[in-house]
Amino acid sequence: MSGLIVGLGEAMVLFQPADRTLEACRSASVHVAGAELNLLAAAVRAAAGPAFCSRIGDDPFGRRVVAAAAGLGVGTGLVAVDGTRPTGVFVKDVLPDGARRVYYYRAGSAASVLDEADADRALAAGPDLVAVSGLTAALGAGPRRAVLRLAREAHARGVPVAVDPNLRPGLEGVTEVVTELLPLTAYLLLGMDEAVPLFGTDVPATVFAQARAAGVGEVVLKAGADGCWHEGDRPTHLPSVAVRVVDPVGAGDAFAGAYLAARLRGIGPRGAAWLGTRFAAGVVATAGDTDGLPSPAEATALLAEAG
Repeated sequence: MSGLIVGLGEAMVLFQPADRTLEACRSASVHVAGAELNLLAAAVRAAAGPAFCSRIGDDPFGRRVVAAAAGLGVGTGLVAVDGTRPTGVFVKDVLPDGARRVYYYRAGSAASVLDEADADRALAAGPDLVAVSGLTAALGAGPRRAVLRLAREAHARGVPVAVDPNLRPGLEGVTEVVTELLPLTAYLLLGMDEAVPLFGTDVPATVFAQARAAGVGEVVLKAGADGCWHEGDRPTHLPSVAVRVVDPVGAGDAFAGAYLAARLRGIGPRGAAWLGTRFAAGVVATAGDTDGLPSPAEATALLAEAG
C-alpha cells in the first residue's frame, strides 16, 4: 500500500430499480454509496490504504454501510455510531430516456452532525492525504466546520489535502466553502461544470492559471464523456476510454480515487490521469457506483502501465 488516505463524509444506503422508474418498479437493488466512500473504494484498488471517517446510525442501514466499506477494503475504525440519529438513504430513479435522477433522504442523519471532533479523529489516524468534498460541507454547519478544520489542520501539518468540489444545484454556500479551501488544496479534482461557478470560466488553461493563483497545488479537470485535462507543461487533454455507458454516477469519484492513489505512489499527473480514466470507464459501464472498479489483478496491471 502506498499511503493512508482518510476521507471525511457520509455514506448512505442506495435503493435502485433495475430498468423501470420508481413509480413502476416492483423491486430494487440495494447498494451502499457516497462520494468519499466511492473515492476510497477506488483508492483501494489502486493500492492505497484508505480509511473512512463518518457517523452512522445504530440501525441496520448503518451496519450495512460498515459491512460494505469493509468488504471494499476501506478501513472503518474511524466510523462513529450515533444512537440517536438514523443512517441516511437515497434512491436513484431510472427515467424512460435512460437518465438517472437521485433523491436524497438524509436530513437529520447521523452524518449531518459531523463536527470538529470528527476532523480531529481523522487527523489522529496519521493520514498521508485527506480527502474532502463540498457535499459534506453542504450537510450543515457542523459538517462544514469539520471539513474546514480537517483541511486547515492537515495543511498546517504538511499533509496534502484533496478537494472534490461536488457542487450541486440547490446546495447553498458550497461554492464559498470550496473557495475558502483553495489555498489549502494540494489536489483539486474539478468537474468541468464546476469550473464556471468557481473561476468564471471553463477554458482549461485559464482554470488552471486561476486555481494556481488561488493557492492550489495541482489541478485535474474532469470533463465527463470528453475525458479530462491534467497538468504538465500546459493543460493536456486525455480522452475518455468508456465504450459502454450504463450509469455515469460514481465515475468522477472513481477517477479521483485512482488519481490520488497514483500520485501518492509517485506516478506523475499524466499517468495518474490515465489511470483515472480507466477506472471511470469501468464504473460507467455498470449500474452500481463501485461495481465496475477493476479487479485487484486488473488494477495491478493498470498501475504498472500508468507508472
